[in-house]
Amino acid sequence: MKYLAFVFLVLYIYCVTFAIFLTDFIRIPAPIMFGLPLVFIFKAQWAKLQYGKEIVLFTLSIFLYYYIGLSDNKEFFSNAIKIVMCALFFSYFVGDNKQRFTLTIFTFYALLTFSALLMVFNTFYPEKINALRTMLLGEPVMQSPSGIAVYQFTFGYQLAALVPFLFIFTFAFKKPLIVKAASLVICLIFIYLGMQRSVLIGFTLTVFLFLWCYYNYRSVFIVAVAVFAAVMLYTYVLKDNFDSYNNIITKNERNTAEYNRSALTAENLKIYTQYPYGLIFYGKNWSDVIYRNEVFSSGITSHNAYLMFFTYLGPFLGIGLLIGLYYKIAKIALATLRNVRKKENAMMICLCCSFFAVSINSLSHNSWLVNANGPTLFLYFSILHLHYLLQKSAEPEYKSMPDSKSSIRETAIY
Repeated sequence: MKYLAFVFLVLYIYCVTFAIFLTDFIRIPAPIMFGLPLVFIFKAQWAKLQYGKEIVLFTLSIFLYYYIGLSDNKEFFSNAIKIVMCALFFSYFVGDNKQRFTLTIFTFYALLTFSALLMVFNTFYPEKINALRTMLLGEPVMQSPSGIAVYQFTFGYQLAALVPFLFIFTFAFKKPLIVKAASLVICLIFIYLGMQRSVLIGFTLTVFLFLWCYYNYRSVFIVAVAVFAAVMLYTYVLKDNFDSYNNIITKNERNTAEYNRSALTAENLKIYTQYPYGLIFYGKNWSDVIYRNEVFSSGITSHNAYLMFFTYLGPFLGIGLLIGLYYKIAKIALATLRNVRKKENAMMICLCCSFFAVSINSLSHNSWLVNANGPTLFLYFSILHLHYLLQKSAEPEYKSMPDSKSSIRETAIY
């Protein structure tokens, strides 16, 4: 049974991470098909629902945004399924089992790494890798090079979650210098070929924040060395060997000529000032307010998930719901940063930095936490659940239970 549980675990995380819901091959919602067996058949001992409050806040947010604001019933129900199943997965399958949690996290990042490697090979062997990507996704791919994603911007969220974790992991778990250097090179290659400027920004800000908390003023020297290494890597390795392929620099030059996100954001703010209480209070949607708008003439949005959320829900509902959803995460992250060198916080700081980077990515795209974006949603519940496990293990009555360790071993997959 443990091998069957592992198969369902991989399949569930695979579907969540790569946003596979309904395809030509899977006509039942994938999170339900692979998640329910984990929740009911392979349920952990002493499991109970941990995230009722979060489910309510998420449901209210997506109901107001998608069902009321966008009049998109399908998106509302699909996002609700993803969110509820993710909450149930951590509550009932992972439960109090630390081994299951560790296996879950490393499976998640192993899949992200596999997707990033596919992107690298997709650069050099487009036809073969595109055929493989189509098979892995169950639907035709639309943009290349990329990983296990239909579009490049979707892959950007995977990369935003992966690269900070890979690099910060080597510091948090005190790996040798050669491992840290190798991790930085790998991350830079992924970012360079991944063509996502928002990923680069998120990675840079996240790594600097971590290093500042970890080394204080010495982080400036470390960042300077890292920047110098990045320049040398580009000048003598990437530029000579990869410059003829699509990369982040060529994409930046091409996109600058077309439009910039600042202009989209500025125009969105103008629309927001005309409807300050939120579009849902005026009975309007995005297509109503961009009528004859030259900037949004093609029907695109500002590509800022948070700004679009406020545009529809206004400051009162929008800020209230965001505080409800992010307050506990922010509290956990701040407490972890204050104790960044503690051994027990190593995994938490990696997850928090990964979540921070993927959240920054949403400043330039439409998908985010409330959109049930796969990596973002998974990291959200991962942080909450690791916090629960750390609190649980610190309780005296939990430590004094005579069979607590043996029961964990019995319910573990391995």
